[in-house]
Amino acid sequence: MPWIKVVAYEDADEKLKPLYDRVKGPNNNVDNIMMMHSLRPHSMEGHMAIYKYVLHHHDNTIPKWFLETLGVWVSALNECNYCVEHHFAGLKRLLRDDKKSALIRGAIDTNNIDAAPLNVAQKIAMEYARQLTRDPAGMGEEIVKRLRAAGYTDGEILEINQVSAYFSYANRTVLGLGCSTKGDILGLSPNKNDDPNDWNHS
Repeated sequence: MPWIKVVAYEDADEKLKPLYDRVKGPNNNVDNIMMMHSLRPHSMEGHMAIYKYVLHHHDNTIPKWFLETLGVWVSALNECNYCVEHHFAGLKRLLRDDKKSALIRGAIDTNNIDAAPLNVAQKIAMEYARQLTRDPAGMGEEIVKRLRAAGYTDGEILEINQVSAYFSYANRTVLGLGCSTKGDILGLSPNKNDDPNDWNHS
């Protein structure tokens, strides 16, 4: 049980129900992290908008599976099992390579990104995410220069930054309110990238 009251789908009022309908998955399932916002639906709307836009927007150019990898990594660094399990399931579904997915998960679980089957640029992005998560005040321009030298555009560096920052926010929402995966369907996401306003999970 979460540490605060949440409103179930069937009990949602005329303000909350339309938001639940936008984010729900099969059988009216609403992810527990979204239900954490049920007493303040406006904050759910803000959360879902930034989640969709930084991770599932059609204008992103970094592959979605790697954005999910960054999210799993940040969540592991923050010891947020809820987000690790949800987004690893999403990563695995997107990557469609069980062996590579398992190797990525093993590298994250052992805090050994050098062992991950990622290219040099992706490993630098993982290092950026680590630094931003663990020592944000210690960030310096050098890591951004390394990302640029590895081939990322400044827009892609922004994508890496925003995904890393979003997951720390999501992790703190989960960890601060006692959110669990009980009853959730792991790995669902708003996959209609061509419509940023379509939040339906499938």
